[in-house]
Amino acid sequence: MAETVEDLTISYTDNGVETVKELDKKILSKGAWATVIFRYQDWNNAKSEYGPDKYSIRRYKKMNGEYRQQSKFNISSADQAKSIIEALTEWVES
Repeated sequence: MAETVEDLTISYTDNGVETVKELDKKILSKGAWATVIFRYQDWNNAKSEYGPDKYSIRRYKKMNGEYRQQSKFNISSADQAKSIIEALTEWVES
């Protein structure tokens, strides 16, 4: 696991293939509890290519000097991301 929030990643490699490719991340909060949003793509074995962009919000808790994932919420499409943005924008701006 990671010792700092900056070291946290969603990337995952299985048998030499990067099956989860991290494209970007934004750190939303730091401290004993950290929140990070990732932009990533999953590897599609059948097509031998990466799929569309996906997003994941993850919460981590620092225990014994390492961050451990406590929860996650995956946003599976650009349309779902846009709906979340619209709802948050409406609430924040009202």
